[in-house]
Amino acid sequence: MNAIDQTEFRAALLDPEAEKPAGLKDGHGRAAGRRFDVYRNNVAVSLAEALETAFPTIAKLVGASNFKTLAATFLRAHPPSSPLMMFYGKEMPAFLATFPPTRPIGYLPDVARLELALRESYHAADARPIDAIALQAVPPDQLMASTLTLAPSLRVISSSWPVHSIWRFNTETGAPKPTMHAEDVAVMRADMDPEPVLLPKGGAAFLAALLNGDDFGTALEAATTAVPDFDLTALLGLLLGHGAITAIGDPI
Repeated sequence: MNAIDQTEFRAALLDPEAEKPAGLKDGHGRAAGRRFDVYRNNVAVSLAEALETAFPTIAKLVGASNFKTLAATFLRAHPPSSPLMMFYGKEMPAFLATFPPTRPIGYLPDVARLELALRESYHAADARPIDAIALQAVPPDQLMASTLTLAPSLRVISSSWPVHSIWRFNTETGAPKPTMHAEDVAVMRADMDPEPVLLPKGGAAFLAALLNGDDFGTALEAATTAVPDFDLTALLGLLLGHGAITAIGDPI
């Protein structure tokens, strides 16, 4: 099967309305016919199920029937590029922002980003966290000039929407109904399962600077510029409590 035939085959496989590829035969040399339809349906169902597993909150927010339509459109536009299905769906946030039925629902892309971050965090490499005492032992002047290494499993989501509250309301029994305000979230993995944690205001700016390789003092300046009353103690407590700091670098 040449490259053009492979492209035709993949397009037909993901689109139930497409014609069967010309010349496609079954094991007895007959036209594939119904067997191809069955195979095509099984592939589409499997990919849709993979998407629902990856984005359960999105599926709940839009409803089961709507999600099936969404998934069918998504998988035709974004077929898997890897046999590792655990990473399938990375284009979902951008897709939700442009797909006509979901485009008016502004928070959906960020909820999808959060669900992607949870999956990425789960599969990220392990790293041994530092002890809180190790951080406390560093003299303040030295700490300000030092870098902090964050765990490979840490992810940061900055949103104009209450993305953490929306996620909680749709996953936790008794969680309060979201109110419309911006929220920043860190996904951290203290044990086996990652957890989304609501960041104090300014926390995302602090973490973004650290992830950029800036020293502690520069990260603190970024946070206090964004939020003058930034609560550094609260953020460090969250990071240490979730094992998200793995090393203290030498002063820059």
